[in-house]
Amino acid sequence: MASEADIKVFIDRHRDLLTKERNAEIERSALLLTNCGPKLLEQKGLALGSLGVVGINIGLGGKTLVELERPAAFHSSQIFPPHNFRPGDLARIEENVSSNAPKKSVKSKKPASAGVESSRAAEGVVYKVSDTRIVIAMDPSESSSDDLDLPERCRVLKLANSVTYDRMDKALDHLKKIAIPSLRQSSDKGDYELTPLTRVLLGISPPSAKMPIANLEFFDRYLNSSQQQAVRFALESPEVACIHGPPGTGKTHTLIEIIRQLTSSERGANEKQKRILVCGASNLSVDNILERLLAIPPPEKGKRAPLTATRIGHPARVMANQGVLEATLEVKASKSDQAALAKDVKSEIEATLDVLAGKGKGSRKPKGSERKKMWEEVKALRKEYRQREGGVVKTVLGESQIVLATCHSAGGRQLRDHKFDVVIIDEATQALEAVCWIPIFKAKKLILAGDPMQLPPTILFNDKHDKKPVVTVTSKKRVEPSVSTVNEQNRSQESAASKPQPEEDDDTSPSDGDSDTNSVKGDEVMEQDTAIEVSTEAGSQPREERKKSLKKAKKRFGLRPPRTLETTLFDRLERMYGPDIKRLLNIQYRMHLQICQFPSKTLYASKLLSHQSVRSHLLKDLPNTSAFTSSEDEDSIKEILGTPVVFFDTAGCEYFERLDGDGDEGSRCNENEAAVVTKWVEKLVGAGLLPSQIALITPYQAQVTLLASLLRPVYGLELEIGTVDGMQGREKDAVIISLVRSNDKREVGFLKEKRRMNARPTVAMTRAKRHLCVVGDSSTVTHGSPYLKKWLAWLDANADVRFAEFDSI
Repeated sequence: MASEADIKVFIDRHRDLLTKERNAEIERSALLLTNCGPKLLEQKGLALGSLGVVGINIGLGGKTLVELERPAAFHSSQIFPPHNFRPGDLARIEENVSSNAPKKSVKSKKPASAGVESSRAAEGVVYKVSDTRIVIAMDPSESSSDDLDLPERCRVLKLANSVTYDRMDKALDHLKKIAIPSLRQSSDKGDYELTPLTRVLLGISPPSAKMPIANLEFFDRYLNSSQQQAVRFALESPEVACIHGPPGTGKTHTLIEIIRQLTSSERGANEKQKRILVCGASNLSVDNILERLLAIPPPEKGKRAPLTATRIGHPARVMANQGVLEATLEVKASKSDQAALAKDVKSEIEATLDVLAGKGKGSRKPKGSERKKMWEEVKALRKEYRQREGGVVKTVLGESQIVLATCHSAGGRQLRDHKFDVVIIDEATQALEAVCWIPIFKAKKLILAGDPMQLPPTILFNDKHDKKPVVTVTSKKRVEPSVSTVNEQNRSQESAASKPQPEEDDDTSPSDGDSDTNSVKGDEVMEQDTAIEVSTEAGSQPREERKKSLKKAKKRFGLRPPRTLETTLFDRLERMYGPDIKRLLNIQYRMHLQICQFPSKTLYASKLLSHQSVRSHLLKDLPNTSAFTSSEDEDSIKEILGTPVVFFDTAGCEYFERLDGDGDEGSRCNENEAAVVTKWVEKLVGAGLLPSQIALITPYQAQVTLLASLLRPVYGLELEIGTVDGMQGREKDAVIISLVRSNDKREVGFLKEKRRMNARPTVAMTRAKRHLCVVGDSSTVTHGSPYLKKWLAWLDANADVRFAEFDSI
């Protein structure tokens, strides 16, 4: 049982790591913005240059929305180059800086977030992003009393975002006062109840016994047995349940079924409908769930009320999907009966802003006292608008049975006074634990979903010299969960609880140690695991052995501070409570059997099985390739459309990489690999494949830019080109991976960062459904780590290995 001292050390360690991470992000942002030229900033995806203001409007919360695009006068194409701007990012609009004219530093009224000062600059949050336009939301407090004077030709810079860190700090402070009442002050106001959920998450008490549900009828009758077990487990767990969903196993389908079960009015007379808060580590994950909810067919008339779902925050796909747009808080608030008065005030604000911009009264801009008076009117109108809008927002959210937001957005003012029965966090293995606590305080029960074997949260700070005896997350620890969960299939809760668990003593190894040897032992541990399964199936353990197992299991129980922020809440709960805290989804519906083979064996102890519908599907089975398959010979069909895994090995070709940029700040690209990729895309498209069915993945932003410059003019935006991290959670019929690194010194650089690189090949290859193509120098990449060496060996043994000289492809 965790004591108050344990909890204090745990929270203080989190706070210390968050402070270091915040400082690292600010330092990196300031360093890049001060030392990097405009061209390099754009190559790194941190800036968009030579933009023009399209319009200035009023958005939710009275925010000033500044819309920018690439004017035809400055650019040959209005489509943005590859960049890292996402809704919710902090950004600054400032005067454009060309590579030939260095930007002058001019003192402003207040310091810029990243340490770079600029005249005629304004900071805000990225509100919406499309292929040709970006919208920045300016806070009213920053723009209501001063004239928003933006330059005619400007650029947008991505800055370090302190808002998320502020909310995480606030959440940790709240948690500390909940768990340690002596720290509260008389002036503290709010809800400080130590709920059963919080007690379990902090290790103060173990999870309660399951509450069995009899005669559970599933809405989706096509759920497989592991999905059904996960749904039942989530419903029967009183405080917390974790769902381990490897790639393509229908994690989102499972979550949708859980949501429908929780919100159903048919669960019994004593079972009331639950109010659900659905969160995710990214906007994309939240919008995916919302799309699935909106696709649920309406209930039969009079049987039950339809689900009401509202999306708050910054919807990443709001401009691409009309259904998601209609479900956003902004649209719902504008259509409510109470919105008419607020709409009138908004129209008055926009009309006044048009006058101030010279769009009215003969295009004459007011000056002097007249202009000052009009800005005072705008300020007063914005205050009235926020008050009226607040009432509308409260009504809309109060009537919503399901509210969806990112973990960070759940800490916004819209949900300040709202409570929920259950909070569901998708992609929980990619979210920092501190950000998960933001929505957790709003609910009585928690359901986490994710895959701890995929990429962990991205962090900048990693204290490799910290020798404190605190828990770390090593690759061994990340493999153990998936191996342990295989014992849960077809086993009772009693035998699962009685299974001997490994001691936690090894968890204190440093996070920068060589953990790769453990990450590839899924097949070996599988054999040990099978032996345990046989013994448990033969009968119950002897009483003394059972006592010993339970004693070992109790040793797992404990709250220990993390060594790194990569330790997620999902990871920590599994370490504390063992495999019984989660359920594994083990049937995948995405990948060809051969593509699935490597990740299944090395990460999921060969328990990740391919469904019959996908295990042998190939590109030649697609309807749009039928013309090619009917006109070409069998060898050509097999070469292009009939091979699930192809490896173009550039070893010995001297296709060396190039550093694109100055010093260590530059990114890397490989023109020859890009030529190989281009030729293979031509062959796939020539065989009938659509550009929208293909994705190009690479670890380096410079290679993304290079590939985009070669292929976007030919195939347009439908051909997806991005980094490994950006493709997580996505899927395509054909995936081409460019590894880039090739040099005489056999240096792999950041590719060999232990935990992330061990996950990167898996993440990249598990995006492919029917065809995987890898382009790289085996003689270089194999030196990156033991895991990479094993991956290259698997490709050599299982892929169709081809000579990579692009003239002969």
